[in-house]
Amino acid sequence: MKKLSLKALFSATACAAVVGAVPAVAGDYDGVTLQAKLIGGQQYEALYARIAEWEAETGATVEVISKKNHFELDKEFKSDLAAGTLGWCVGSNHSSFAAQYPSLYTDLTPYLTEEFIAEYVPANIAASKIGDALVMLPRAQFDVSALYYLKDIYEDEANKAAYKEQTGNDLAPPDTWEEYKTQAIFFTDAPNFYGTQYAGKDEAIVGRFYEMVIAEGGQLFNDDWSPAFNSDAGKRALAWFVDLYQAGAVPPGTTSYLWDDLGQGFASGSIALNLDWPGWAGFFNDPEASKAAGNVGVKVQPAGSSGARTGWSGHHGFSVTESCENKEAAASLVAFLTNEDSQKLESSAGPLPTRSAVWEHVVEAASDDPYRKEVLGAFQQAAAHSFPAPATPYWIEATNLIYPELQAAILGDKTIDEALETAAEAVDEMMMENGEY
Repeated sequence: MKKLSLKALFSATACAAVVGAVPAVAGDYDGVTLQAKLIGGQQYEALYARIAEWEAETGATVEVISKKNHFELDKEFKSDLAAGTLGWCVGSNHSSFAAQYPSLYTDLTPYLTEEFIAEYVPANIAASKIGDALVMLPRAQFDVSALYYLKDIYEDEANKAAYKEQTGNDLAPPDTWEEYKTQAIFFTDAPNFYGTQYAGKDEAIVGRFYEMVIAEGGQLFNDDWSPAFNSDAGKRALAWFVDLYQAGAVPPGTTSYLWDDLGQGFASGSIALNLDWPGWAGFFNDPEASKAAGNVGVKVQPAGSSGARTGWSGHHGFSVTESCENKEAAASLVAFLTNEDSQKLESSAGPLPTRSAVWEHVVEAASDDPYRKEVLGAFQQAAAHSFPAPATPYWIEATNLIYPELQAAILGDKTIDEALETAAEAVDEMMMENGEY
């Protein structure tokens, strides 16, 4: 693909091909201040450091007024919509959350050239739309989970002998979720070392449950969006979480964990197996940040009893609010934060890019780096099994009804049957109230 610098992208020449586009060249936005609400986390700070470059180039100023995880941002966005406090312009977005906000974000196509949009992977652009409106530009954060593991525990001769005696099988990184559970229990030496961990609340655990249901041969929703997870497949999927917790193979606080907790947990060197996103790859192998550095293996995610592998996926991006007073400047910032240089920067730490040319760059850069090559190979395989979050505007609302019931089963407060029945009834009622069927 042809590379376009920010200046070229928004030059008068480039804008000739775009109806209604406004050029964004050096100094065009002197005195403009854009307020932004961005996802927080150490893995995003390198990209945010580039904002100063955009400010120097355009003369604008960016004021970050909120920096939280997506679950907290989601609550904040909904509160802003309800209160009408939408003076901010740029927001972090995600394909799993975007469908909830049909009126919050503006269509970006009037502010971008067709050539610039064409540089992104078409599937990511398609997933960044609500109807025909391009409400988000994808960043180098295409997410699908692969399996990270500590290599030395598989190389230990005592572990090999004990596992062979206990199971009759040779010890190797698991290829099925049943093997994963068996090994997680085998490796656990609580409270100092645990076989695995998982996110235990909010959309995070429901997304994991969703992909486990798929791997077990079921589905979360029927075609009409009625709940389908109160099934044999759903019960097998939930039993996986329950069995690990009841066996003490996960940390006792796991029902309060979200993504940052999992990342820090595996980096502590006290977790054997960790299903996680590509953005953590560089952090896990950084000796200044991770005790697991130099000891990290990565492979394609395991398969369920149906033979299908888990693969819940999505991507991060940036959006511009419909109420923004200077959409042209905001679109310029969003384009800058997702351009080729920005995606090269983000993907150097492990995240998968959403631009075609950056994929080529990543493959070439990995050729002389054995760990990066292993990571890229594992996540390329993982991506082949990926599927998106359910494309309903009520996805997050459904997860808010489901996750407390999953927690109740995990903690032993309800049986698996009781938890799934209650969750399905709640989701069914919610969908009907919203006129889905």
